[in-house]
Amino acid sequence: MGRLFNDMDKQIFDKLAPELSGNIMSSAGHKYPFILRPLSHKIAEDGRDFRARMEKLSKEEMEYLFQLAMEGKEDIRSLEEEDIDTFMELVENKISAKEMKELKAKLGMA
Repeated sequence: MGRLFNDMDKQIFDKLAPELSGNIMSSAGHKYPFILRPLSHKIAEDGRDFRARMEKLSKEEMEYLFQLAMEGKEDIRSLEEEDIDTFMELVENKISAKEMKELKAKLGMA
């Protein structure tokens, strides 16, 4: 069982997928356990759309997602390959290269 979304999760999810109007339920009727996986696989039309949505996030929101990824509470490994690259680039650009390298090491991508 995945984690339950808190207010920050909902705020970020709403920013990334405004067309869902706050709905955090999958079409199968289960609450999403992650923010980025449904964005990567079901909501974003393609890698360009995923990037455009992710670029809307503030530094603080990216730091929050980065921390979740470091704690294993946000699933980065199962994103589409180009979406993983986008996430890594945005961590580097919005947070720092050091954090991006730490995340890659944690995910076994170093």
